[in-house]
Amino acid sequence: MPRVKRSTKRRDRRRKVLGRAKGYFGAKSRNYRTAKEAVEKSLLYAYRDRRAKKRDFRSLWIVRIKAAAIINGTSYSRFIRGLKTLGIALDRKILAELAVNAPETFAHLARKAKDTAA
Repeated sequence: MPRVKRSTKRRDRRRKVLGRAKGYFGAKSRNYRTAKEAVEKSLLYAYRDRRAKKRDFRSLWIVRIKAAAIINGTSYSRFIRGLKTLGIALDRKILAELAVNAPETFAHLARKAKDTAA
């Protein structure tokens, strides 16, 4: 049976892990075992936080829409309900963008939504 030392496969795997751990503090960027643990943990965080990012942004948009709706004399829920009854299909990302960068357009939408809800 031939002798197998796994030289290239093992070296490639270690180089890949240590490359991902580049910039980590102390032994986490130098020792393969600790670097492997740190990289696995960071990949788990990255996977988890790609999903959490969506939740965080949605809640940020809702807060911005709510603040702008209150400035325009209506509540968030009445504003959203008014838009739905009018058939205006703007998502929360766009509404938050309008609230921040185009307040006059948002005020127009808020007036229409308020008239519909009342």
